[in-house]
Amino acid sequence: MKKNLIRNGSGWAIFVPKPILELLDINPEQDQIEMEVEGKVMKIKKAEKGQEET
Repeated sequence: MKKNLIRNGSGWAIFVPKPILELLDINPEQDQIEMEVEGKVMKIKKAEKGQEET
């Protein structure tokens, strides 16, 4: 799946379709995500509870 980045203030955002969030069991109103970069690949996953970081 290819997506365009969206300007958001001084940064950029990625639109994640609801079916993808449901597959990953992510509630964007309650859950945080973790981002990790390996080489030129960005991985995004649901953060485990108790590991809050902003």
